[in-house]
Formats: sequence, structure tokens, C-alpha cells
Amino acid sequence: MPITTIDPNTALIVVDLQAAAVHMPTVHPFDGVLANAARLADAFRAKKLPVVLVNVAGGAPGRTEHGFGAPDLPAGWSDLLPELNQQPADKTVTKYTWGAFHNTDLAQHLQELGVTQVVVCGLSTAIGVESTARQAHEHGFHVALPIDAMTDLDAATHDNSVALIFPKLGETGTTAEILAHLGA
Repeated sequence: MPITTIDPNTALIVVDLQAAAVHMPTVHPFDGVLANAARLADAFRAKKLPVVLVNVAGGAPGRTEHGFGAPDLPAGWSDLLPELNQQPADKTVTKYTWGAFHNTDLAQHLQELGVTQVVVCGLSTAIGVESTARQAHEHGFHVALPIDAMTDLDAATHDNSVALIFPKLGETGTTAEILAHLGA
């Protein structure tokens, strides 16, 4: 289903497009995903709409079969990519779990700005993007998901999120559709 509208008070949330992502074996070409996310960020800024840049700097405590924790991360791992053109007005959120809302001030920040809708993109589709979209939906935000501005490390999980999960959380479409709704 195409994206039907972008609310006047919409924020962009870009998830985990950071130094560590550049060399990951993604399903879709990473350069294209990054370029689309950067286009969205530029368009949101031009319309004076909030941009949130999220990075991950470790994993939640607890045992998993694929351990992931801050002590194991090399220096610079969580640095946001320069292509995102981070600006002083952008909100930066550092997370230690899959989703950007848990144990952060993101929900409060968006509510204080009067945001009613979020556009969520980034890496990885079935983890950071999906978890953030789920949490945004649970907080009562309308959710839009530009599927050409996200990718995953696994085709099956990406496809599952896009086809089965995202339509239950919001609307899916393309970067071009969002830019058209913004008048960019």
C-alpha cells in the first residue's frame, strides 16, 4: 500500500546508519539505502521537520547465542555516517537495544515537539527499523516506512518485515512517495 499522507508534524528517524554498517553484507546495495536516507534527511530539514539520527553502541544485557556488547566494539564503530550531514538541530539517540525508544528520551522528545507521525528507515530492516517502528506504533505515532531506504543482512527477514509486519504498523512506500508528499 502506498503512503497516503505525511502529517504536518512528522519526524524522520534514521536507524543505525553508522560506521559499522558500511562493510556489512546487506541484501540491498548499502550506498542506495544511505543515499535515500540522506535525501529524506535533507528534505525534512528543508521543511523544518525534526530529524533523529540513531546509532547503536552495544547490546542489551542478557545471554544470546550471538553475543553483542559494548566492550567488543572497535573505536568509531557507532559514528554516524558523514553522508547523513548531521546538523546541530538533529536529535541524536544512542541506543543499547534494538529499538530507539527503549531507555531513551526519544518518545518524550517527539511528544514535546508535537510529532504525530514518524518515518523510519535505516538498518537493519528486521531488527533496528522494525523494533523502532513497533515502539513508535505502541507510542501512538503514525508510522511510514520507505522500503528503499532500509536493508537487512538477510533477504528472508527483510521480506518478512516488509510484507507481513510493516503493513500492520503503518504504511509502506518509497522515498520518492515521501518526498512528493513533503513537496520536496
